[in-house]
Amino acid sequence: MITTLYTVEQARMMSPLQLAYIGDAVHAMLVRQHLLCKNMNVKKMHLKSVQAVCAVQQNKALEQIIPLLDEEELAIVKRGRNAHAHHGGPKSATVSEYAGATALEALLGYLYLIQDLRKLQQLLPYLVPED
Repeated sequence: MITTLYTVEQARMMSPLQLAYIGDAVHAMLVRQHLLCKNMNVKKMHLKSVQAVCAVQQNKALEQIIPLLDEEELAIVKRGRNAHAHHGGPKSATVSEYAGATALEALLGYLYLIQDLRKLQQLLPYLVPED
């Protein structure tokens, strides 16, 4: 088990793009871990994971989890949504969808860094592809 990587205060002080950077990896790992137990071949798992971690799906997941978030988590989402990367978003997503995806990734990165596994577990059904 990984011990707490950062205190809440340390994680809060990180830029939203730093949180999104680690959150992107966290989301991919959670999806892949979920797919491992689905008795699929690797190609099918890959296709499902790519579908789940695209900006459009991440934005949809964010919209679903908003009611489950507390004030601190909503503040992280807001910071992530307002962050501007120095590159264009994917052509498959609108600017708004890309901002929502960044917000979700920032939240996941924050929760991972402070090791709030309870909250990650609560959000998991919204983050993984439907069967």
